[in-house]
Amino acid sequence: MKVLVLNGSPRNGNTKVALNAVIQGIKENKECEVEFFDVAKHKIAPCLGCNTCVSNNNNCVIDDEGKVFAQKISDADVIIFGTPVYWWGMTAQLKSVLDRMYMQGMANLKKKKQIGVITVGGADLDDEEYDLISRQFRCIADYLDWTIVINESISAYEIDDLAKDSEKLDHLKQLWKELD
Repeated sequence: MKVLVLNGSPRNGNTKVALNAVIQGIKENKECEVEFFDVAKHKIAPCLGCNTCVSNNNNCVIDDEGKVFAQKISDADVIIFGTPVYWWGMTAQLKSVLDRMYMQGMANLKKKKQIGVITVGGADLDDEEYDLISRQFRCIADYLDWTIVINESISAYEIDDLAKDSEKLDHLKQLWKELD
């Protein structure tokens, strides 16, 4: 099983701490290949919406790392997306990755996949911001016939709040049980 973990946060904060806890649980309990990327550290331009990839054998006109991530998404069996909440949505860095996966074409994307969504925000967990991001991923998963197996919202405002919460970290380490 290939597991791709994408950290959409441009900071080394709570989102990365959460994803590292999930990865630790997976590595300790599952036989699989895990790749982790801080997407903000890579050059990924936004999609131009030009549709050239459709008529150009799934090749994007933008020559950057967006092509690499689109291929990794296509190849993965499990994708775990992590994002802090930025203005009631995912970060622009993660959204660029999602938009650029379009170049793979539906035949390459509509493969059986499990996905996880880890959302970290400063608001209380009953705030609508978490639901907005969750619904966006549900729409993507429904459209591509993917299965959401992890949908975890975390309230952590200060940069080290989650690192201090051993109970929540233990919970995140157990999310590997949701993967087939």
